Amino acid sequence: MTYSGLIQRYRQFLDLPAHTKIVSLLEGNTPLIPMPRLSKELGCELFIKFEGLNPTGSFKDRGMTAAISEALGRGAQTVICASTGNTAASAAAYAARAGLRSIVLIPEGKVAVGKLAGAIAYGAEVIQIQGSFDDALALVVEITQKTPIALVNSINPFRIEGQKTAAFEICDELESAPDWLCLPVGNAGNITAYWMGFKQYQKGLPRLLGVQAAGSAPLVLGHPVEKPETVATAIRIGKPARGEQALEAAHESNGRIIAVSDAEILKAQQILASEGVWVEPASAAGIAGLLAESAVGKFEAKGQKVVAVCTGHGMKDPAIIADSFAAPKSIPATYAALTHLIEQK
Repeated sequence: MTYSGLIQRYRQFLDLPAHTKIVSLLEGNTPLIPMPRLSKELGCELFIKFEGLNPTGSFKDRGMTAAISEALGRGAQTVICASTGNTAASAAAYAARAGLRSIVLIPEGKVAVGKLAGAIAYGAEVIQIQGSFDDALALVVEITQKTPIALVNSINPFRIEGQKTAAFEICDELESAPDWLCLPVGNAGNITAYWMGFKQYQKGLPRLLGVQAAGSAPLVLGHPVEKPETVATAIRIGKPARGEQALEAAHESNGRIIAVSDAEILKAQQILASEGVWVEPASAAGIAGLLAESAVGKFEAKGQKVVAVCTGHGMKDPAIIADSFAAPKSIPATYAALTHLIEQK
């Protein structure tokens, strides 16, 4: 079958209006990668759903193809979003594909360079605000209520329609839902979308393990976090737009939402890279949560089929790696020097 994008592939399952004009970059169809060493360590069958291989490097492309397609179809000429980075790049790319103007609001100094570069490269008008992501989201909601500009954040219901296709793909690949699905939770649209997708596809229901960063864990604490802080910039959100839906999804699935430290997230990022999968820090939160729960006996993985969602590629936020990287050793360009250095190790 020639792959033609998510809307074409799953149109019968997507609640999109008739006026939708498909805008696609051949998103989706991301791999489900077996993790043999981690599987052996945990005693389960573990797979990574690597969403970093979407066109702009993150899972946001699933929802954006739907949101931009709907906006184009109803005649919108400008789209806007608030973003910690991944949404910005995705919105800019799909708007460019559709020939639409895109405006992105970001919290000042809080967006990874790789993500900001993507938004700029795709032609977005990037505006920094002196405030948080939540402040930026409040502004874009207000302006879209008062003007014809189209909102493409995950509170747009068509974003969720696109994002739920990842659950369909997992079921198609495994021929059923996994026993557990582990994933990062920031603005909470993704966990909401996955649960919606599994329920609709009717190939079984996983238990959900949603994972927040300890410095940005409003759903674990039970109240908004005014100044969220975490190295995992993609989930540095103190007031999730779909927080209630995320909590409902976790409860309905007989799962839970937990928090892990930045140190645990960075350790999980290293572990994933050691098996050949490099993800941005936020994307490692699901694995970090799985490892943390397993370590204290709260997660009995033995014999279970587990999928961890890695939402963005490591190139999205390389600063953590680059800042900790020691300059490579310099040697003369001779065979003797090379063998001497190698033998030292």
